[in-house]
This record gives sequence, C-alpha cells and structure tokens, in this order.
Amino acid sequence: MQDREGAQMSDRLLTAGEVADQLRVSTMTVYRLIRRGDLPAVRVGRNYRVREGDLTTYLDAQVVDPAEIDLDDLADEG
Repeated sequence: MQDREGAQMSDRLLTAGEVADQLRVSTMTVYRLIRRGDLPAVRVGRNYRVREGDLTTYLDAQVVDPAEIDLDDLADEG
C-alpha cells in the first residue's frame, strides 16, 4: 500500500521497547541511538516510534567486513 507520494505505508511503527527486544539491548540504549541521530524516530505524543524500515536500514549500516576486524582488539575487550 502506498500513499499519494508513493511512500510505503505498510512500515510498522515499533516502540523503543520493541526495538530494544529485537536488538537485545536496553531501552536506554535505543533512546541514546535516537538522541544521537543514529536511529531515526518519530515522536508520537510523549513517546518515540521507530519505523521498521529505518531499523532495518540502521542494522544494514552496522554490518562489518570480517577481513577488517582486528582480532587483537577483540581479545583486549574480553
């Protein structure tokens, strides 16, 4: 389904809690991503909603190339 401008209208709006569950992070982490502008959100009243498509776009941008991972850096984190 599309609106008059051709934009997708089937994009579900997710609560910060639903996004946090999907990412397996805290709700506060989701709010930080929104506040920094890393994750686009829509304000509905006093709450934020994230379009499902925006979450997918954010996750796609986070994919790393395994060839560029420095395994020594990962060992220091543990």
